[in-house]
Formats: sequence, structure tokens, C-alpha cells
Amino acid sequence: MGAKGEETRARLVAATRQLIEAQGYYGTGLNQVLAESGAPRGSLYFHFPEGKDQLVAQALSEAGRDVAVLISGMAGGELSAAEVVRGLLDAFGDRMEQSGYAKGCPLATVALEVSAGHEELRRVCESAYAEWQGALADRLVLDGRDRAGAEAAAGSALALVEGALLLARVQHSRLPLDRAAGAVELLLG
Repeated sequence: MGAKGEETRARLVAATRQLIEAQGYYGTGLNQVLAESGAPRGSLYFHFPEGKDQLVAQALSEAGRDVAVLISGMAGGELSAAEVVRGLLDAFGDRMEQSGYAKGCPLATVALEVSAGHEELRRVCESAYAEWQGALADRLVLDGRDRAGAEAAAGSALALVEGALLLARVQHSRLPLDRAAGAVELLLG
């Protein structure tokens, strides 16, 4: 595939990422993706012959990977695990405010919708969350925790993050994020 094809594919995925985070899986139609991306209809099925599920899976995978890179980048430095989570909450909070609280976690909207009925997409979300948890657990191990304790604490911290993001979107306020950061400090500190 040439550079133009790669660019078209990237535009389709980027548009899908934006739309599904704000509107969810069911609220996002392929016509919207095409309009947002500026790609021709034939390109959609050329790059994603299995249709919407394949496109959404790619969008979720890329979004999950981006967050994992963010976590790993912060966790690989001098920040404590609690500071890494604070950084993640700040990054999500900034995105949320910039979108007028239409967005938060790039996976959560779709994960909630599809976890009972779309096994492939559920697995993509599960894998991304596991990668985030693993990156945070690795930081906790570096901080001196045993692996089992680190995994449990990282899972609890991510649950706090996701819950805080949901409440922040509903309340149109960063207050739940700040409260979650305080709770994470107690949990991980």
C-alpha cells in the first residue's frame, strides 16, 4: 500500500477514534466516519473489508496503545505510581474539558456498550486495559511492591480513574478527578 493509501487509512481510524469516544459504537455511523475523514466510501471497505467492527477495533487498539505509551513514559521516569496516575487523570481531564465533556477515556464509552455483545471489541478493550494495568503495576514493582500486590493496586487505581472519568463527564467538573487522585495517593502512596 502506498503513502496515499496509508494516509487515507490513518484518516479513517482517526475519525473513528474521535467519533466513538464521544458518541460510542452505536452512535457512530460509517457515513459520519466518511464525512469526518474525507475518505471515499470505497476506501473504507478496501482498508477494512470486515466493516465497522474491524475499523472500530483498529481505532480502539490505537487509542489503547497511545494511553499505554503515556503511562509507560511517565512510569519509566522518576514519578511515583501515584504521580503517574495523577498525570493520567490530568491528561484525560484536559481532553475532557477541551471537548466540552463529550470525551474522557478513549475506550470507556465503547467498552460499556459492547462488553456483552461484541466479543472481538470486548477483547480489544480488555487487552488495552490490561496493558495499562501492567504498565502501572511495573512502576509499583519498581517502587518495591511484590507483583501480586502491584497488580491488585494497579487494577484498583484504574477502577478509580475510570469511575472518576464517568462522574466528571456527568458532572461537567474535574472535581471527581481530583478526588480520585487523592484516593490513589492513599492507595499507592
